[in-house]
Parts: sequence; structure tokens; C-alpha cells
Amino acid sequence: MILYHGSNTGNIKVLKPNQADHDRPYVYMTTIDVVAAFYLCNAVDRPYYWFPYGFEGGSDIPVYHELYPDALREVSDGVSGYIYEVHAEESQVIPFKNIPCARLATEPVEVTKYVRVENAYDLFMEYVKQGKMKVSHFEDKSEQQLEWWYSCLVDYLKEKHMIETPDCSYACFIKSKLPQVWERYTAR
Repeated sequence: MILYHGSNTGNIKVLKPNQADHDRPYVYMTTIDVVAAFYLCNAVDRPYYWFPYGFEGGSDIPVYHELYPDALREVSDGVSGYIYEVHAEESQVIPFKNIPCARLATEPVEVTKYVRVENAYDLFMEYVKQGKMKVSHFEDKSEQQLEWWYSCLVDYLKEKHMIETPDCSYACFIKSKLPQVWERYTAR
């Protein structure tokens, strides 16, 4: 199977497992090149990620969800990186919970080719034109939709016990961009 991995690091020949905010080091890959491109744009420092996306109605077209005005442009304009392609056997990877297109590997995986991305925002706009991606703009979201997203963020803050690390990049990002979410989290 062909899998993709987005990185800001160039000249990678072999993707090696790295520790993120999960139980052990993995190589994170996806069956969809658009999703790999999302991971070029991280508004927070690793091991955390900020790129709220999902899939609607059983479709395999990723939807980026803006949770504040002009969020997509803010996190992706001017960001460069690489989308790496690998060929892996089904036995080399495991599915990732809650993200149907994601695959994890616990062993290094050899890169077969890559694409250089000069500006992620331009790439996303091209994906939108091609019908490979959608953007759910902040101003088009209902209160109910925003409430769902904000509740998910509060749950994540709780899960990661960020009250104990309020100066980490993720907590600072939430406090800056979505202060109402942080206030709700700390008011527990």
C-alpha cells in the first residue's frame, strides 16, 4: 500500500519511529496525501498537534475545521515542508484509533519518493480546487458545531492534565486563540 508522511525536515531516506503524545514511538503515516500535508502545519510544539480536521458523511475527503476566523491561512501560509511517500505491506502497519486513514509503524520505513511543498496554504487551496479537501470556515459554523469542537478541546486538556502544564505550547495556544475554552477547562 502507498502511505504518506508530512514533515518539515528534508532529505529523509528512512522514516523512523518518534515519540508523540501516545504510548510509544511510531512512524505516523496516512493513506491520504492531503492529511499528510496537514501535519506540515503545526501551531503548537511537538509532542502536541493542532490541525483540526475530520471527514463528513462517510466521505474520504478531509475537512479542515476553522475554530477561529482565518485559522487555516494563519497556521499554513508560508509553511514549507515535504510529503514523503512509502510503500508498506499491510503487516508492517497498524490502524490508528479514531482516524481511519492513519497507519502506524513501530519499525523504520524506507521512503520511495517525496514532494517539496513551498507553501502549505497554496497547496491546500489547490487541493480545494481539485475537490480533494474541504474547508469548514469559522463564520459558517453553527453554535452547536462550535460547542462540539470546544467540548472536544476541553476533554483533551483534561486528558493531558494541562492545568499542571499551563505554559506548554498547546495550553498557550488555546489560551491565546480560544480563551473561552481555557476558561471552561479551568472552571471545573
